[in-house]
Amino acid sequence: MIDIQMNRRTFIMTTAAAAAGTLLTPERPAAQSRAAIQRVIPSSGERLPVIGMGTSETFDAGSAPDVRAGLTEVLKAFFENGGTVIDSSPMYGKAEAVVGELLKAMHYRGPLFAATKVWIDGKNPGIEQMQTSMRLMGVDVMDLMQIHNLRDWKTHLPTLRKWKEQGKIRYIGITTSHGRSHTELEQIMLAEPLDFVQFSYSLDDRRAEERLLPLAADRGIATLINRPFERGGMFRKVKGKPLPEWSAEFDCRTWAQFFLKFILAHPAVTCIIPATAKLKHMQDNMGAGFGRLPDANLRGRMLEFYNALG
Repeated sequence: MIDIQMNRRTFIMTTAAAAAGTLLTPERPAAQSRAAIQRVIPSSGERLPVIGMGTSETFDAGSAPDVRAGLTEVLKAFFENGGTVIDSSPMYGKAEAVVGELLKAMHYRGPLFAATKVWIDGKNPGIEQMQTSMRLMGVDVMDLMQIHNLRDWKTHLPTLRKWKEQGKIRYIGITTSHGRSHTELEQIMLAEPLDFVQFSYSLDDRRAEERLLPLAADRGIATLINRPFERGGMFRKVKGKPLPEWSAEFDCRTWAQFFLKFILAHPAVTCIIPATAKLKHMQDNMGAGFGRLPDANLRGRMLEFYNALG
């Protein structure tokens, strides 16, 4: 059996995670809970559902009625299953505008945790871009503003801090989707007070376990996880292969849920943001945010099983 190492801080957090999720123990009933799993934002104590929604590529869409109708159904399924966190960026083409337009057309007034990013060089261009993002997404206060892929972060971070003090944004963060940037992100996490960090983590790419996830736990920084399916590559590996029977022990019904629940079982993970434009995939993803999560032993078994697939 492959051992998933956890430092002392992470081990202690597992106890807290049992209240936020539903970690599998012998005392837990087999029936799946329909209460969505939530995790705490360490800097505030606010709770978030563990499955959010990314918009890269999927919401960079035109105005054709059938396209907009399909995305509206995706959003409805997201909210109906307890989702609140929607993550976007100016880098994602029309995604911010499409999200804002659809929410307005839906007359949505429910819980929403709006997150986007600044992705440009220079203080004033950054301010203008962030103002545009808020207008496009239709929010007066942005819940989370992040610096995208560390771009010009030393310039933007003072602006984000000022905006947080002024109440224009509620949380600040920095993102990367490139493993080569992990060292620089780690240095920023050590030196700067942040509410959130965002990076890639999956069964296929576990580099974040080495330093970023333990450091986020130690520093009290919430985490958003992108690319949980490695842009779909993980599904190609398991195509035509059945789930192991023991995956039912943590209320897992599909490969998507298998991949997501492995990530969620790490207690330093706050929220995962898979992106999809398909209703059935959204419903599938959201299912991972309910029921039991694998314990450390099952998590090791998941990794061993997946790696054995070749």
